[in-house]
Amino acid sequence: MKLTLKLLNESFTIHSLSEHSDIPPQVFAAPIYFIAKTFDEVSIVLPQNISIASDKTEPNWQALEVVGPLDFSLTGILSSIATVLANEKISIFAISTFDTDYVLVKKETLTAAITALTSNDYHVIHN
Repeated sequence: MKLTLKLLNESFTIHSLSEHSDIPPQVFAAPIYFIAKTFDEVSIVLPQNISIASDKTEPNWQALEVVGPLDFSLTGILSSIATVLANEKISIFAISTFDTDYVLVKKETLTAAITALTSNDYHVIHN
């Protein structure tokens, strides 16, 4: 099954904080954000124009949203997209939500990622 992906306008930074860190309040004011907490760290993905104190940062990511909502019975969606991009040596940072998936690629690989996806029958629309 080939899907539609929507390129979000925002550029993102991925932040890493220690596992005992409090979430900075400006995160919750952002128009879009992602938070993951493990036993070892807190990861926060924020629009690049929002600055927070973090241990490490990885800036300049662009997000492609799989247009959903996606049913939980669907399988292989993220795997298929990741394989197309891996075949082009494009690294991803993947995020899943209840309704859909987001695939983040570095800004400098965005054009190649869109070309690879469209040549593999995915539709990519601009927000």
